[in-house]
Amino acid sequence: MARNPIVDSRDVRFILFEMLDIDQLNSYEKYSEFDRDTYEEILDLAEKIAVEQVYPVNSDADREHANYNPNTKEVNIPECFRPGLDAYYEAGFAGIAIEPEYGGLGMPFIIFQSTLDYFASAGVAFSMYPHLSLGAMGLVKQFGREEDRQVVCEKIISGEWGGTMCLTEPEAGSDVGALKSKAVKTGDDTYALKGQKIFISTGDNNYYKNMIHPVLARIEGHPAGTKGVSIFMTPKHRFNPDGTMTGPNDVVCSGIEHKMGITASPTCTLNFGDSGQCEGILMGEECQGMKIMFHMMNETRLYVGLQGMSASSAAYMHAVTYARNRIQGADPENPKAGNTFIINHADVRRMLLSMKARVEAMRSLVYYTTFLIDIAKVETGDVQKEAQAMVDFLIPITKAGNTDTAWDVTSDAIQVYGGYGFTNDYPVEQYARDSKILSLYEGTNGIQSIDLAMRKLLLNKEQFNYRIYRAKIEDTIRNATGIVDSRYIATMEQGLLKLDEMVAAMKKRQVEGDLSQVFADATPMQKAFVVMTYAWMHLWGLTVAVPKLKELTGDAEGRKLERIISDNQEAAYYHGRVLSGRFYLGAEFQKFFGMADYVIAGESAVKESFDASFSGAPEGESSSIIIQHIA
Repeated sequence: MARNPIVDSRDVRFILFEMLDIDQLNSYEKYSEFDRDTYEEILDLAEKIAVEQVYPVNSDADREHANYNPNTKEVNIPECFRPGLDAYYEAGFAGIAIEPEYGGLGMPFIIFQSTLDYFASAGVAFSMYPHLSLGAMGLVKQFGREEDRQVVCEKIISGEWGGTMCLTEPEAGSDVGALKSKAVKTGDDTYALKGQKIFISTGDNNYYKNMIHPVLARIEGHPAGTKGVSIFMTPKHRFNPDGTMTGPNDVVCSGIEHKMGITASPTCTLNFGDSGQCEGILMGEECQGMKIMFHMMNETRLYVGLQGMSASSAAYMHAVTYARNRIQGADPENPKAGNTFIINHADVRRMLLSMKARVEAMRSLVYYTTFLIDIAKVETGDVQKEAQAMVDFLIPITKAGNTDTAWDVTSDAIQVYGGYGFTNDYPVEQYARDSKILSLYEGTNGIQSIDLAMRKLLLNKEQFNYRIYRAKIEDTIRNATGIVDSRYIATMEQGLLKLDEMVAAMKKRQVEGDLSQVFADATPMQKAFVVMTYAWMHLWGLTVAVPKLKELTGDAEGRKLERIISDNQEAAYYHGRVLSGRFYLGAEFQKFFGMADYVIAGESAVKESFDASFSGAPEGESSSIIIQHIA
């Protein structure tokens, strides 16, 4: 297999098998037929296909773009993606975590996510084709008609059909309840749909023979806002129970967006029912559209957090390789030796160590949240309840935290490259462009912050989710005591006290009805939680890595330690893991205290501001430009 330039596969194994100990899942009947050897084989195959067939064409696909033919109304994928997609589906990756009765393998969700890590690192846009299809399939499997479930699942798992999620409209973005798409009842569970959806990722393309669109629309006469929204399975082509297609369903792509990044994934405008012939099939019950949609959103937002991690992983790996090979400037510790590799410059090392620490924290968080989803599926009682509470609490932290961090990490990768990083001769500028969308779609990070502040924290009964989250960190602190340097234990303990102070300040504002201030501080609070959560992941990792390193190196220091690390890859890995953990807890974590104090201060300038407070374009000009772009 070619050298892996995008994912630290040793770190993948460390998190899966040493931190999370996912082998424990095999003790449950649901996963009893699987073992680590099976998981390793799947990871190896994912790495092979991602590295050999997807990563080499990622830049080509970015330059080629998905393209739209206005005459035929067809959307074409970059042709260089086709072999990788074929290999992905032929290997069965789409069905890894799907029940065998629907054509899948029935493995833990964490195994699927760890394979997706490789494919998203190889190409963010590439990973969107199969993953969004699986999201649509999941809704049909859970809420669709009995006669549709089997065929839709089998067709999507095989890669013959694809799928989307159709929420956004020109006047209904984050405010989904403002949608104008309407449905008129025509049968027991069939409705005539009419409307337009925009920003639909992989909404149409020439790879899949059919597309399954879960569409949010309002049935005639139903209430305004989100309470009156229903959801409909709307195929591009109608089909029989055996999967044979019977003709078009009046679903037409009228154009695709020209974007900053993920250009190889078409972002489509879809028109439903322009000719009055679009049939949608109700999923669940009427007016349950938002409730049903959120069954998909948790895993989709986790996937976006994974995309942020994966783009960062690839950017970091490239930056390290470049820094090890780029010669520039004299070594400050040995200036007479002449020019040296830039990795020997302290500021470059600082950037690389910071990137490494954040990528490891991001990956740990995504994998841990995924693992909790598996636990919630197989456990019962309090264990199940606590696992689900943690998933609900960590989803907005993962989505918002990893995607904001991805923009920072990919920017640092460009910085390591210097001027070359700003050119498309090197791949890191693409990672930055691809990563920016991640803070915007599947609920902007501002919405994630409000969700965390209100639904998951302040309005959560007795703050149950927060209490479980805090208790988990305390457990990690106890486990780390006597293993990890006490100064890192102490800073985490201080962090928990500051966290309580921040939460109390937000709760006081909510109780007093000062919601404007709560909303103004929601994003800073979310960012503080992200830094705390990353620090928690590193303390956990250190608790595992420190004993392993000592076992391999003893009490060796200085030159002796360097020799051991040079000759022993495992020792080198654990040494690097310990250094990045120490760096995050000893340096990066200090940012948490400043962000928490930002929230505690409760500066009221934001809520006191109004439109006239902001200078800019002449009155009316900027809004007319915005309207032109929306139209």
